[in-house]
Amino acid sequence: MEYELDTETWLGPFAGTASYEQAQEIEALLKASGLHARAFPDLRPAQWSKLIFNATVNTVAALTNLPHVSAFAATEHETDLGNHVQALMDEGKAVAAAAGVELHEDPWEMNVEACRRGETHAAEGAYAHVPSMLEDVLARRPTEVDFITGALVREATRLGVPVPLHTAMYRLVKAKEASYA
Repeated sequence: MEYELDTETWLGPFAGTASYEQAQEIEALLKASGLHARAFPDLRPAQWSKLIFNATVNTVAALTNLPHVSAFAATEHETDLGNHVQALMDEGKAVAAAAGVELHEDPWEMNVEACRRGETHAAEGAYAHVPSMLEDVLARRPTEVDFITGALVREATRLGVPVPLHTAMYRLVKAKEASYA
């Protein structure tokens, strides 16, 4: 088994499936095993932060064939990829705000920090993080785009929040999947 990312696993009660106390017990077990974990009494703010991060990073990686590298946070030049990543995340944050969710972490800052960690690992000879959607595209398997970006697009539609960039990314990944045949 490989522990690829050194970030916290976020857990908490969801839709009446568990209590906060149960989440805290699981947190303690994970920490005792040497992993990072954090239990929340309300998981939605953390879920939304992660949803926006994943809806963006996964689709960009899947469509560019780039692992999650520093280009995802670069914004100095008009053509830098980070500008598109940031715009996608801003769209996602607008949907969360319309849903009445105050994010646990800013997805853009999560992205910048992940890129910074990736640079450190690369300098140490480790490889860059390959998002799961890119792994699926490279293996010509169906991706989880319906469950990640599709969920964000559906919620935006329900709330009446325009998300043209996420909609385009969703459609492009679906087109990429369709091209396997």
